[in-house]
Amino acid sequence: MADTTNTPTQTAGSPKAGSPTAGSPKVGEALNGDGSSPARVADDTSHGKTTIASSVVQKIAGIAAREISGVYKLGGGMSRAFGEIRERLPGSTGASHTTGVSVEVGEKQAAIDLDIIVTYGASIVDLAKAVRRNVIGTVEQMTGMEVIEVNIAVNDIYIASENDDREPAQPARVQ
Repeated sequence: MADTTNTPTQTAGSPKAGSPTAGSPKVGEALNGDGSSPARVADDTSHGKTTIASSVVQKIAGIAAREISGVYKLGGGMSRAFGEIRERLPGSTGASHTTGVSVEVGEKQAAIDLDIIVTYGASIVDLAKAVRRNVIGTVEQMTGMEVIEVNIAVNDIYIASENDDREPAQPARVQ
């Protein structure tokens, strides 16, 4: 438990000078000091420290949301368009698990925003409840953080016949 006595040179909960966490990056600061990978200290023991980058929380949330039947894709508008272009580039690793997912990670809590495309016929209310339940459960189980909110924006509905008609299947060049 953190030291909660207030002194002029130390704020409540801050590490004491000379302790293993003195000078450690704070939540939202990069581990390497260049602002590239904000992280949260997940576990700080005498044997070492475990940190979780916000991009990891973002990826976990994206994968958990896609696990729910009725979620066609994540992303909306420009993020989806850029994601589809990125998928087609040579050397790309395929679909990004973070497209359509934003996270705000604190010391012990996370807030998640999802942009989703729903398959036509799915109950949006029930789907949103299932996505929230799965994202919260998965992120909390994997990271130990409390998920305080999962905001879901439904940006489009996927209709199979409508989208299949726009891009007719090309015959195979090789038999």
